[in-house]
Amino acid sequence: MPSPPARRPLKTRDTAWARALARWLVARRVAPNHISLASLGFAALGAAVMLLAPTASSGVRAALYLAAAGCIQLRLLCNLLDGMVAVEGGLGSRSGDLYNEIPDRLADPLLIVPAGYACGLAWGPELAWTAGCLALLTAYIRALGGSLGLAQDFQGPMAKPHRMAAMTSGLITAALGVAWGLDGPVLFLTLLLIAVGAALTAIRRARAIRAALEAR
Repeated sequence: MPSPPARRPLKTRDTAWARALARWLVARRVAPNHISLASLGFAALGAAVMLLAPTASSGVRAALYLAAAGCIQLRLLCNLLDGMVAVEGGLGSRSGDLYNEIPDRLADPLLIVPAGYACGLAWGPELAWTAGCLALLTAYIRALGGSLGLAQDFQGPMAKPHRMAAMTSGLITAALGVAWGLDGPVLFLTLLLIAVGAALTAIRRARAIRAALEAR
């Protein structure tokens, strides 16, 4: 059974600046698939700067956290624009879903797992891997619902935009707390929030799928 069309509802899609930037990219025939790949590039860059943080001086470490937060926002900007260029701009391709989904699935753990190593605390890496795997699980359950002929479920409390907002806030707060040695605990608590929230999200989405299937 074919999956229903799925597109995450985003308020930013209707903003004037997003529409103007999408039109600019369309006018230059920038392929949506290339924008999707750029999102993965920003995620990889964000991962790299986080992994450099533990051995950096305090001032540099704060700058690296801020750079990682910036990479997260650039990844999200690419996620916004690839769909707008493909759908509203009419530049979509038959392989668009492939380019849209695979970079997204790689980008989440790339921007979550390194924070566990950056925090420098016991169990930080393990918590980060748990949060990263749970993030992938939420996306898998959403896609599973679509494969079963249901509308894809983007509900939270820790859907992708919420995860990335939590990571961005955590990295900025960690940068501000470097001088007091609070960056590690801040990142650890951020990962704990994402892990718990992603687990709840997976449960809610699975229950919604079960209810929809039973109601058929």
